[in-house]
Amino acid sequence: MEMASFASIAQQVKLDILSKTHVDDNAAKRKEIARTFISDTITVPTKEMYEYATLSTIGDDVYFEPSTKALEVHMAQLTGKEAGLFVPSGTASNQIALRSHLLQPPYSVLCDHRAHIHKYEAGGAAFHSGAAVTALIPSNGHHLTLNDVTQNMILGTDTHFAPTEVVALENTLNGTIFPQEEIIAISDYVHSHGKKLHLDGARIWHVAAETQTSLKELCDPADSVSLCFSKGLGLILNKGAPIGSCLVGSTAFIAKARWIRKLFGGGMRQTGILAASAAYALTYNFPLLPHVHDLARRLEAGLEEIGVEITSKAETCMIFYDPSSVGVTYDEIADRASDLPEPLVLGGSRLVVHIQTSESAVADFLSLVRQLAEEKKAAGFVKPESTTNGSQYKDIYVRRVPKKTA
Repeated sequence: MEMASFASIAQQVKLDILSKTHVDDNAAKRKEIARTFISDTITVPTKEMYEYATLSTIGDDVYFEPSTKALEVHMAQLTGKEAGLFVPSGTASNQIALRSHLLQPPYSVLCDHRAHIHKYEAGGAAFHSGAAVTALIPSNGHHLTLNDVTQNMILGTDTHFAPTEVVALENTLNGTIFPQEEIIAISDYVHSHGKKLHLDGARIWHVAAETQTSLKELCDPADSVSLCFSKGLGLILNKGAPIGSCLVGSTAFIAKARWIRKLFGGGMRQTGILAASAAYALTYNFPLLPHVHDLARRLEAGLEEIGVEITSKAETCMIFYDPSSVGVTYDEIADRASDLPEPLVLGGSRLVVHIQTSESAVADFLSLVRQLAEEKKAAGFVKPESTTNGSQYKDIYVRRVPKKTA
């Protein structure tokens, strides 16, 4: 067998991922993100965030990482909990929380049918925890109520059913704010039966900004809370830290969760640079959220003025709309958007505004919808009595691909 020289092996191993145009490519990407309405997860770190992150400590988080520990302690104090745990993603945070709460099957988790833990985490509750899910449609069409929960929690000893051990709420859910008094009422009921309440607070930053309620007050009713740094806030704040979420709860709960994080393959090494990015987002990006909400309301008002049906209003950073009320389809909007001198990136029925959304993107979107509506009207379109062409939550994670002709 012919032996290769170390130099030849090293030559095979090396890799340069930086293209000659990567600086220009990144500038173009940032411009595209300013005109992208598909999600707030697409926001990117700024130069200033990068510079701050490079000053972080370089410990190993499986053992001890000072910058990451400082973030975890701050998040626990901010939310009024005893301890925190930095994890790679919101999905990891939710699934680690469920696995840490759920001890001995059979058991089930009760949540909204639209909840991220149920609909967008690849069946994680069943796979990781062996848990059944009781997914409820809110009776008021907006949020789960105490009556919804009391009527559907599985209690008692009937062996036909998997008892409810965790009730999981989400705030915001698809951009809508869960009334705090309802969360408190549900929490009191859940705890009166010795069960646990988990709060998916991926975008709870928006609730704090919009309602001017402290994070501690918002998180007090829950035994555990997941807070995301790569959504509403960028990493947290729409201007984003590049990765990560924080799970908070009691000291004993977080000790168990740290073990489960390792079991799931989520133990990380030099996370200081990520923790620093999150800290930067908390400090400099959170104050920008009120402007995001104002821009979302401007977008909503513009669509209503055109005659477009709003199926879920801009309570924070999201709007769901149905353009069939003016005779227009999502694909027609996507086609027209892709033909603009500076294209817009759309995601079906959901419009998400974030810190890096430009005001010109909102104006251009409204202009093209108005133009399409006028064209349809000129062609003889008459608005029917009922125009909704599907769920307001249709295709919310799908990037619309315009149909191109040869």
